This record gives sequence, structure tokens and C-alpha cells, in this order.
Amino acid sequence: MASAVLEIVHNGEEKEPFDIDNSHVVISNDPSKIYAEYAHLRTHCPLVHTTQYGGYWLLTRYEDVKRAALDSATYISSVKAVVPSDPRGIRRPPLNFDAPAHTPFRTALERTLKPSRIKRLAAPLQRHAEEQLAPLLKEGRGDISAEFGANYVARVETEWLNLDAEVAPKLAKASAAWLNAWRRQDGETVTANSLVMYQIARDLLADRRVNPRDPEEDPASSLLLERDAEGNPLSEEHLVGCLRQSLVVGVVAPPILLGSICQHLSRDKRLQNRLRADESLLPAALEEFLRLYSPYRGFARTVARDVDLHGHTIRPGEPVTLHYTSANRDPDVFERPDEFVLHRDNAAMHLGFGRGRHRCVGMPLARLAVETAMRVILRSTKDFEIDGPLEYSRMPELGIISCPMRFFF
Repeated sequence: MASAVLEIVHNGEEKEPFDIDNSHVVISNDPSKIYAEYAHLRTHCPLVHTTQYGGYWLLTRYEDVKRAALDSATYISSVKAVVPSDPRGIRRPPLNFDAPAHTPFRTALERTLKPSRIKRLAAPLQRHAEEQLAPLLKEGRGDISAEFGANYVARVETEWLNLDAEVAPKLAKASAAWLNAWRRQDGETVTANSLVMYQIARDLLADRRVNPRDPEEDPASSLLLERDAEGNPLSEEHLVGCLRQSLVVGVVAPPILLGSICQHLSRDKRLQNRLRADESLLPAALEEFLRLYSPYRGFARTVARDVDLHGHTIRPGEPVTLHYTSANRDPDVFERPDEFVLHRDNAAMHLGFGRGRHRCVGMPLARLAVETAMRVILRSTKDFEIDGPLEYSRMPELGIISCPMRFFF
């Protein structure tokens, strides 16, 4: 299938060719240029095909993205759930499974993320945030994403999964190396670091078989209770795969979001000081940050049948990326979409966590983790600002993966 070369109209007259295969949306890491092109695509070509990464469709309007995310019977996840895909082609539940196969995995994980459990995690997460920020504060500077964020979220994962404390540094190192290699599509390095995380998952599952814990407090124990659609215990391969997936998903997005938030607050000192002075504003601010700086460009689906949309036909087996980052800045839904608006009336409509069956299962934990980190950073400083060049994430994420900062007390 040929990619589309569009004509974008500027100033009502001048036309400029727009090659999706070489667009910022597809190949760039620069958020400002990507957001600008999203605006063009939403207006001129809300469904467009690129030949990059093996070929896929981009869906960019809010209503289209939301509709696709909610229609899991048509837009399925079992063929391709991410673009670019794992270079080894490995499929893990629940991300790469469709209902009913994915349901017991999701049920088991959600059981451990009820409000009562999240409340109990608040104090240890604050302690971890304070401990991981302390070395940066001592130096007066440091990388809020690659240093603080990466180490902090590894400890968030160890609390949720009830891993031994000494596992956290190993997880932080392996997950960061795995993620960077995956972005480069470096299969060998991906495999080497994935094996480390798989071993963590296997050791965890083996221990819980012998020493089960309260299934509402422990994901591995909860998974061991579940049965598939035929009433059989879940397979060892899929149990390990689900725990391995859980190790990764929790460490990818939060450091990116934290970098984007801190960059924003470094530019907007008035907002920074307002949030520092009144912590009750943090939940509302976080929702708007999630809308404005969603850390994933979007997850992928394939269609189970022909889908006719915006003058094109998507065929079964053809990947479709649901661009949440574009949808969250759709002016048909969000007024002044590129601005931060505290207490935005419809901020909760954002798609930062997706929608439908595959909405982020760790959403309550992610909110707690990021809000806790924001509170600790603001409490520990009188001011902070960017202190060096930023590094931006490659596909499929969008945002800052290295955010050097200077702190003032």
C-alpha cells in the first residue's frame, strides 16, 4: 500500500506537500513539531497510512480514537498492540490478548489495585520518592526522568508486586536498558535485558506457589487464583508473561510524564508556586498534565473486518495506531487544547490511559505514583528549572526521557 502525500494549505492559499512517511509524527522525537502535525492531520487527513515500521494507519481525531478503543470486537489487540512491535514478536497478556483470553489476567491485576490497597501504598511511595530524590537534592541538580524517575518507579513496582527491596536496582537498570534497546529495535540487547526481567517474574511466581499471599494485596497470588474460559488454571508461560509485562509497563510512562511536568513547571513559575503553596490543587493539575502530555503516542490494533472510514478501507491484519496524544489535543473536544487549564471542565475526558477493555490496568497506581512524586519535588524545593538539553523519546512514546534540572532551596 502506498503512503499518502498530502497537500497542507497555509494562509488559505499556499499549498505545501506533506509526506507522512517522512513526517515528524512518524519519525521525529520533537513534541512541538509532532503536535503541530497532529493538528494538520486531524483537519486534513484524520486517517492516513504510512509505510514506516512495516506499514500502519494513524487515527488522530478524538471521537475516532475513542470509538476504536471502545470497540474491542472490531479493533483487536491479539495481532499487534504496539508500533513498533517487540523485535522478537513475543506476545504477553493482557496487552496482546483479546477477550475472553485476556479477562482473567486483567481481573487478577485489578483485584490488587482497589482503593483500599492504593491508600495503603501512599506512605511507602512517599518514602521512596523522598529517598530517590535525596541524592539529586544533595547535588543541587540531577535528571528528574532518567535518574529520579527511573529509580523511583522501580521501587513503586516492587511495592505493588511485593518484591524484595534488593530487586529494585536490578529492575531499574534492566528495564531502562531494555526500553532504550526496544526503541532502537536492537533485538539482541532487548533479549538480554528481557531475560533479567523474566527471571524476576519466574522467581516471584515460584515463591508465591509455595508462599501464597492475600490475593487482594499481591498480583502473583491473585493470578494463581484465576482460571481460563474453560475453567483451567492459567498456563505457566502466560502467568510469567503477565508478570513480566507488569514489570515493564509501570516503569516506562511515569518518568516521561514527570519530565514533561517538570519542564512545564520550570517555564510556568506562577503555576509551580501555586501548586507548591496549595497541594489540594495537585489532583486537578495532574489530570490536565495527563491530557496535555500523555506519554504514549498511542497503542495499536488491527481490525477483525473491513472498516470504511474517512474515504479509506482498513483491511484485517493492517495495524491501526490510536493516537491518544493527538486525541487529547483535539479542539473539537478540548477548548484551547494546547494550553494548560487548571480545573478544565472536561479534563477527565482525556484518553491518557486509553479506553475500553485495554485501558491501563495500573491507572490508580500511576496516578498515585506521579502525584506523590510531584508533591515531594515541590515540598523539597523553593524553585527548580531546566539545567541542560532535553532528550525526547522515540516511538511509541512521546515526551522527555532525560530532563536535567537544577534545584533551589
